[in-house]
Amino acid sequence: MIEIKFIKIKTWASLPSYATEYSAGCDLTACLANTMTVAPTEIVAVDTGIGVEIPRGFFGMVCSRSGLSLKYGIVVLNSPGIIDSDYRGEIRCIMTNHSSNPFDIENGMRIAQMIIIPFQQVNWTETSVLSESERGACGFGSTGGFDATKI
Repeated sequence: MIEIKFIKIKTWASLPSYATEYSAGCDLTACLANTMTVAPTEIVAVDTGIGVEIPRGFFGMVCSRSGLSLKYGIVVLNSPGIIDSDYRGEIRCIMTNHSSNPFDIENGMRIAQMIIIPFQQVNWTETSVLSESERGACGFGSTGGFDATKI
């Protein structure tokens, strides 16, 4: 298990927490002085009140919560949002309302989930030709029998 250091930027902020023993994502909660109403199609940045120190070689991936998405149409707009290991500012979740009803985000509400994932950077090498593969240049949907080259 890796250790993630965090600070409370706002004194009433909540520590990210796992809902169950086997949860991959920890819940991020809204840290708001007042209820925030998100109108249909509106885009907002919701404060979490915390900053994190993610170790080098890892990043935080911020994703929508399935319950908010299914029941209310509230999603992390840039899902997944990426928190780099050298970022030290407040985690803010970019949210939008895909429903036709206003939605209230209240202080302490679980708004998103964050997964800590290992990664490595790569060296990019320009070439004039790529190797052959069974899939070839078939694009979106091509593994399901759809030939995107015939569009």
